[in-house]
Amino acid sequence: MKYNTLFILTALIIVISSCSQQNETDKLQTGTWLGELEVAENKKAPFLFEVSNTTYDSSTVTLLNGEERFDLEGVTFNNDTLIIPIVAYDAVIKGTLTDNQIDGKFIKNYIENDPGVPFRATYGINNRFEPVEQPALQQIDGKWDVLFIGEQGDTTRNVGIFKTDNSIITGSILTLSGDLRYLEGTYTEKGVQLSAFSGLSPYYFEFNFTGENSFEGTFYTTRGTTRILGTKNDAAELTDPYSLAGLKEGYETLSFELPDLNGNIVSLKDEKYKGKVIIVSILGSWCPNCLDEMAFLAPWYEENRDRGVEIIGIAFERKDDFDYGKRSLTQLKERYNTEYTLLFGGAVGKENVAGALPELENFSSYPTTLYIDKQGKVRKVHTGFNGPATGLFYEEFKKDFNQLIDSLLEE
Repeated sequence: MKYNTLFILTALIIVISSCSQQNETDKLQTGTWLGELEVAENKKAPFLFEVSNTTYDSSTVTLLNGEERFDLEGVTFNNDTLIIPIVAYDAVIKGTLTDNQIDGKFIKNYIENDPGVPFRATYGINNRFEPVEQPALQQIDGKWDVLFIGEQGDTTRNVGIFKTDNSIITGSILTLSGDLRYLEGTYTEKGVQLSAFSGLSPYYFEFNFTGENSFEGTFYTTRGTTRILGTKNDAAELTDPYSLAGLKEGYETLSFELPDLNGNIVSLKDEKYKGKVIIVSILGSWCPNCLDEMAFLAPWYEENRDRGVEIIGIAFERKDDFDYGKRSLTQLKERYNTEYTLLFGGAVGKENVAGALPELENFSSYPTTLYIDKQGKVRKVHTGFNGPATGLFYEEFKKDFNQLIDSLLEE
């Protein structure tokens, strides 16, 4: 009997020790990791992320881009397999850990049989880019006219704004549809290199200075490359975003009737909206610039709703499926504590926007935001949204936005 008891105790000690050792090796390392996603021409778009709140069941991954901190929760790591859900964009990173290195794929769930983008991460690296011995002496700080040249020779004019702090470059590029997120990078021997990954699409830029006030380079994404030319211009600005879209001739009001997340039909004729200033945002839960706009509008609405102003978001999602849209938009509302009404407009696409809002003309971008006065007349239409990554441009937008709402409320 004593031998049996001793045998059982010994076996238990071995099992407990084995489990303890397994748990230690199965635990995802906390701290900073360098991630890389493959883009066009076998280039790599690097980004940093931090692992925190690690337990044996779940972790949090925080994507780091300039001042931006984007949390990805519900990260699991079991049997050497890492799963990072990116709920906001209906995507996931799946990989296998070997010796503090993760190899796997970035997969978009909404694409059937998506082959994924190759992904690699290495623990303990704190630099997005490896420093060069002799970095370029020229600085990229300030505003730039940035010309994107497409494969067919077509061009679009944009604005870049950058600053350097302790050899780290941050900034963004403003386009007519919104900014290209929080870019971060360093100087190379001939120019600069920048990248960003906030959960949707990896971006990678290489610029070489061609003169005191000029550069040329390439913008790499998973879809291809775009040639870029830059010219220093302290007065650089985009085309007036209020001049791009509007209502068709003969129209002053909107007549949409669309379901909210409970399936109830909402229109501007509802008693809730009579005599109020109304902001209508055309958005998608998949759109980073739309998320930036909601991050601004949600707290603004809480502070100003009692002044006689309402906000309605009309969302166009990846699928023309109400239940799918409801799930995506409910997650969006919870993330930003959004109290204003969200409606489901259908699947993403200009033709569906035209069907839901037939009065609107020259729609070209998510988000597009309409400002309606107390009489129900559309007074202004704003295309795109350049968020906090654009620095002073964002501050100027907020100032103009509040002045516009104040003037409509005072009428």
